Amino acid sequence: QVQLVESGGGLVQPGGSLRLSCAASGSIFSIHAMAWYRQAPGKQRELVASKTSGGSTNYADSVKGRFAVSRDNAKNTVYLQMNSLQPEDTAVYYCNADRVRATMFSPGREYWGQGTQVTVSS
Repeated sequence: QVQLVESGGGLVQPGGSLRLSCAASGSIFSIHAMAWYRQAPGKQRELVASKTSGGSTNYADSVKGRFAVSRDNAKNTVYLQMNSLQPEDTAVYYCNADRVRATMFSPGREYWGQGTQVTVSS
């Protein structure tokens, strides 16, 4: 079993910054991609940013140039640096780990964190 633990959410004023962290622990041989999703009230969960073990990144258009995803493969940890935050960034942010293998021969599985609230308000 694998657990994802997020931290770093909170309340910030418009224009401010926050850094989210997500650490994966448990039986882990490899993780293909780690990502951040978010879900605002009344809206569907959406991809914010992702990074593969090979270094490829993907961002939602709404956060390009403001958010940066990074990853420490040795620590199975992913970060999301969020700058120039706006009220529309308010949401619960979820960490996702995709194609997690417990051994070289295990099937890949997907895991989610419990979510961390980010509120952007003056």
